[in-house]
Amino acid sequence: MAERSASPRIAVEERLFSLVLALLATEQGLTKTEVLSTVQGYRQKFVVGGDNTSLERQFERDKDDIRELGIPLETIEAPESSGNNQLLRYLIPKGAYDLPADITFSSAEIAMLSLAATVWRQGSLSGESQRAILKLRSLGIESTEPVIGYAPRVRTRENAFDPLRTALDRHQVVTFVYVKPGGSAPRLRTVHPLALVQYRGRWHLSAYDEGVEDRRTFLLSRIVGVVKVKNRTFEAPAETGLAERALDELDALWQANVARVRVTPGSDAEARLGKRGTRVDAGTDANADAGGSTIELHYTDVDLLADELAGYGPEAEAVSPERLRAGVIARHRRTLEAHAPTEGGRHGI
Repeated sequence: MAERSASPRIAVEERLFSLVLALLATEQGLTKTEVLSTVQGYRQKFVVGGDNTSLERQFERDKDDIRELGIPLETIEAPESSGNNQLLRYLIPKGAYDLPADITFSSAEIAMLSLAATVWRQGSLSGESQRAILKLRSLGIESTEPVIGYAPRVRTRENAFDPLRTALDRHQVVTFVYVKPGGSAPRLRTVHPLALVQYRGRWHLSAYDEGVEDRRTFLLSRIVGVVKVKNRTFEAPAETGLAERALDELDALWQANVARVRVTPGSDAEARLGKRGTRVDAGTDANADAGGSTIELHYTDVDLLADELAGYGPEAEAVSPERLRAGVIARHRRTLEAHAPTEGGRHGI
């Protein structure tokens, strides 16, 4: 018997989500074989006429997980096949899954929900998910539930986002040139994408870096040039919650890094930085007598903060940490050098 080609690993969350959608879409229920052969996350491992024992055990565990989440999964036994587990049909009753009748939304809440729904589009479903839906429909399973055609569609200005998302879905290795914070020379990285997360307005990639043989977090805006998707896949980690872990690590970094910036009263820097920072009490501000007020800011990337502060010119002065202060001063010096008079008496551009 010919060996089956290796298929990309499907995340547990995606498999459970696909299972819930499938069981919501059917009115008559799906048998275990129909679930295993058509639903995303199972069908990739299903062997027609072969041994699917381990896949069936996985389905049993997934049923328990769904019920623990409070989702009403029901089992229907055919009267003529009592006791035959292979002919049991599974479904999630739409009525039992709906919101309770006593929960209502105001017009403003409905407007916000409608606005949020505009970021969902069927076009963003992965190819695998679309094929799974088509297979379900081929069984005569149709649904008017709008959730079947919805998936998040994220708009981003980062050119690296789309190829990284594709590689993440397919568990493909990628390479890109990356400028490390504080570094001057970019370096080629070969990584296994594990999660794409947005933290405080910026996109980050959590990945396994083959060069250092460990996990690293990359800021997408620091990726130089084109992301190249390699023609080889990797075995995804068995653990779940990789995106949550990446966000927790970024949040811990943000909490640990605190900068002090003195701003000019009434300036644009004071208005903008003051909204996201904390003003230092005058009694503890050693720079109060030097004019202006001091704001404490949390940050994840000292070089990005230095870029921002340098953009305010004399309105913002980095007080601490020293690396931030040195970074802002270096940027101001480069600006002065770029505009210094040349030998011909002209200023640089």
